[in-house]
Amino acid sequence: MSVQSPCLWFPLRRRSDHLMDLADFREYCLRKPGASEETPFGPDVLVFKVARKMFALAALDELPTTVNLKCDPDLALDLRDRYEQVRPGYHMNKKHWNTVEIAGAIPDLELRKMIDHSYELVIKRLPKPTAKVGARSRRSSTVARHARR
Repeated sequence: MSVQSPCLWFPLRRRSDHLMDLADFREYCLRKPGASEETPFGPDVLVFKVARKMFALAALDELPTTVNLKCDPDLALDLRDRYEQVRPGYHMNKKHWNTVEIAGAIPDLELRKMIDHSYELVIKRLPKPTAKVGARSRRSSTVARHARR
């Protein structure tokens, strides 16, 4: 008698169908080159920065889980029209920031695009020498820091 593997009992989900949670969001933000995590507004808000500039915030005490992401003003309006889970940025400049419910109906792939866009907007506005830091991998940045010591 053969026993089927348990993984065959569950339908496979494509990555684009996966819904992001706070742990996925945090992990994805921290994988960005030069990204760091801080809590300057207290322990209930994670702030993700590159070169000391914010590109994402996550509220830890909100249900459903919400995040703030920087966004081009025209794209921000388009995303708000497309998704009811995207609203003008809470406690932020509403022209340049969106508040997004990540546990809602927005697919993982679309949320990743929003995070990438936010990160790229910040990198694009950095002075040239600083912008190169964001383009390096985390490992090469660490190696460079140790070489300067």
